[in-house]
Amino acid sequence: MTPDTAAVSVSVADDTEVMASVDDDGQTERLVIADISREDAWISMRVTDAASLPDWQ
Repeated sequence: MTPDTAAVSVSVADDTEVMASVDDDGQTERLVIADISREDAWISMRVTDAASLPDWQ
């Protein structure tokens, strides 16, 4: 999987705080990525569908 990246302006990047975690409900592990400085700014996917760190390099 190739990451789809876009340039982010510095002013936008300075106003955000993004975190990631793995949520396990007992059946499915999900990777959750959220901008905790904004309401409803998050995405999630099954861990098995997420790209590994070496794939992002």
